[in-house]
Amino acid sequence: MTKQLMIYENVIPVSSEKHTDIYVQTGKDWRFAADLNTAPILVAEMEPASAEMPIVFAGEGETLTVVALLGLRAGENLFVTPEGAWRSTYIPAFFRRYPFVFAETGKDGQTLTLCIDESYEGVNSDGRGERLFDSTGERTQYLKTMLQFTSDYQAQHNLTRAFCQRVAELGLLEPAIANATLSDGQTLTVTGFQRVNRDKLRALDDAEVTALFRNDMLGLIYAHLASMGHLAGLANRTAPSTTPQTPEPALAED
Repeated sequence: MTKQLMIYENVIPVSSEKHTDIYVQTGKDWRFAADLNTAPILVAEMEPASAEMPIVFAGEGETLTVVALLGLRAGENLFVTPEGAWRSTYIPAFFRRYPFVFAETGKDGQTLTLCIDESYEGVNSDGRGERLFDSTGERTQYLKTMLQFTSDYQAQHNLTRAFCQRVAELGLLEPAIANATLSDGQTLTVTGFQRVNRDKLRALDDAEVTALFRNDMLGLIYAHLASMGHLAGLANRTAPSTTPQTPEPALAED
């Protein structure tokens, strides 16, 4: 497993034999996410995330997904301070799940195994944070909680894909370009994402609109549209650069 998962580098299956004396400390330092200007967003978190950050669509076909735009330049997350603090109320579940992740194992690739990124500096044997296994080799409540959180994330990931596929099937998406003006007058052009076209949304027939309303997808679409107003907020946070850039947010793969 490589940087295709963005923040994961050395992913190992969690086991009582290997991780008996291992602790994990999270939630204090988010610098592991400091160079990511996008993050995958699940349908369950679109509403709270949209209150603070732009939510857009990225990718094509089966890779189409929902992402939060966290910075206007590649390699710059405006929500992480130099000290590692998170600068808003909402933190994407993709980061809160870290350093845990499911990996597909088995001959059919259908078995999911809980893994941990041992490269994360919060993984330690010094007693910092939460222990993974107790003295008898049983899972601690913390590990059980993270296993459930990761399971829920995987389920929501599948629902998110279904939402994206439906939006694409209805032909609602269009390529988008966002221009942001910085405090010194410099302009940044953000490309590489898609947004819902309001005219195409209004053109849907009543049956399709009702179906979107009944399955809560209509609310998700409007959360996405409303969130686009936060692009100006990202521009206000972005420091001027001596080198003009044209960033393209990378697709967050998961």
